[in-house]
Amino acid sequence: MTDKQDTIILTDELGNELTARIILTFESEEFNKSYVVYKMDDDENDEYHAASFDPEDGDEGSLGQIETDEEWDLVEEVLESFLEEEDEDTDSKEEK
Repeated sequence: MTDKQDTIILTDELGNELTARIILTFESEEFNKSYVVYKMDDDENDEYHAASFDPEDGDEGSLGQIETDEEWDLVEEVLESFLEEEDEDTDSKEEK
């Protein structure tokens, strides 16, 4: 699992470019896919979004839909673990 503070540019159905902040990326051997979890820069609800992607596509790749409930369960589990680790890291830094 990688923690990235990079951004991605997404194109919506109207052709508008939207910027999103990458929260994390990870690979799943179970589903043989890579996933990205991101937040939209202009999202007032502070929601997390996720998609699958092919790391071989490089910067010009496209995002794929997460197709099954099992994949969503995996993404949610990884995200929750990541956020818990982030909280622990923040708490331990504040204690010092």
